[in-house]
Amino acid sequence: MEQTFFIIKPDGVKRGLVGEVLKRVEQRGYKIERLEMRTNISNELIDQHYEALLTKDFYPSIRDYMTSGPVIIGVLSGSQVISGWRHMMGATRPEEALPGTIRGDFAQAAEAGETIRNVVHGSDSEESAKREIALWFGNH
Repeated sequence: MEQTFFIIKPDGVKRGLVGEVLKRVEQRGYKIERLEMRTNISNELIDQHYEALLTKDFYPSIRDYMTSGPVIIGVLSGSQVISGWRHMMGATRPEEALPGTIRGDFAQAAEAGETIRNVVHGSDSEESAKREIALWFGNH
């Protein structure tokens, strides 16, 4: 069974969307294998998670956003869960996310200079899923 890593980002937690996101996951038939709230995310952990973005001009605002409050992290399993979860999340940019997707229904467009607050994250490949699960939960 395929696994993927997910995050309900600080805006999703702050806005009380955790239950709605988890409800959608369960309604889709995915199994929640692991689930934790993390309240103090270090810059180092976020830097490792988003290592491909470290040199981008906009990265410091992503780090600030992702360390601004509690997050929910977890592991989902199911048939084709990586692509299925990404489809459920919707497009990264809120204005491009279709209604019915998590981001289409709940993400908020960023004002000029602000970081996109798009509620959730999901691994984009099997390799990313393995790396992110190990990074956030250890190798057990």
